[in-house]
Amino acid sequence: MTQIFLSIAAVLGGLAVAAGAFASHALRDHISERSLSIFETGARYQMYHALALLVVALLISRLESPPTTLIASGWLFIIGIAIFSGSLYALSVTGVKYLGAITPLGGVAFIAGWAALAIAAWNLKF
Repeated sequence: MTQIFLSIAAVLGGLAVAAGAFASHALRDHISERSLSIFETGARYQMYHALALLVVALLISRLESPPTTLIASGWLFIIGIAIFSGSLYALSVTGVKYLGAITPLGGVAFIAGWAALAIAAWNLKF
C-alpha cells in the first residue's frame, strides 16, 4: 500500500502543479476569471490532498499493521481528488453547470478521508 499511495501522491502532486501552470498560461485568455478561479481551486485542493496522501503513505510505511482507517483515508483522498478537482476542471473548461452538482461528493470524500485519518491517528501506537 505504501508504494501505491506514494506513487499516486507523486503523480497527483505533479499533475496539480501542471494544472496550475496550465491555468496560468494556457487558459487565462480563453476562459472567464470566474472559470479560471474555479480551475485554480481544483488544482489547489488536488495539491493539498496529494500531500495528505503522501503523509498517509509515510505513516503506513512506519507501521507493521496499518489500521484500515488509515488505508481508507488514502483511498478517500484519491476519490475526493478525482471527483472534487475533476469536476471543477471540467466545469471551468466546459461551462456545463450541472458538473458543479458533483463537486460536493468529492468534498464529502475529502472530509471522510480526514475523519478516517483522525481516527487512525488517535489509535496509533508507535
